Amino acid sequence: MKNFVLIVISLFCFNQFVAQNQAIKITNTTTNKVKVIKENKRIKLKTFDGETIKGRFTITDNNTITINGLQFNLVDIESLKRNPLFTTLFTSGFFIYLGSVTIGLSVLIGVLVDSSAFWLTIPAAGMVYAGIKSPNFNKNHKVDKGWKFEIITVTD
Repeated sequence: MKNFVLIVISLFCFNQFVAQNQAIKITNTTTNKVKVIKENKRIKLKTFDGETIKGRFTITDNNTITINGLQFNLVDIESLKRNPLFTTLFTSGFFIYLGSVTIGLSVLIGVLVDSSAFWLTIPAAGMVYAGIKSPNFNKNHKVDKGWKFEIITVTD
């Protein structure tokens, strides 16, 4: 039994070392900067039709990626950016929390101390709106700015 478990674990580790994953290689044609986004990462892309899609992507064939069941050809993508879940949750939560606290304090101070504190509700409402819109501070890679997308095979 001990040998069987050792063989299974060895095969699993060998499979992980030899496995090849696909990724999107983003290259700037003017500066030759290269970025690689591995498969099953969260991205946000915009097509030339104006459609914006967020989600995890998978590569179906040489020039096609799939996000949320929708297939997109690489030549149809206008812009692409990484959209990590932690950053999205952190910034959204931070802006909504800070905006809510500011609204609460401005109403409390406006009622009890000085009525001019009600003016703080305007930027606080802006912070809540920014949190709901979920800001993404990652770099946007646009085709018209010289970025080129291609699918590559990456070894881990």
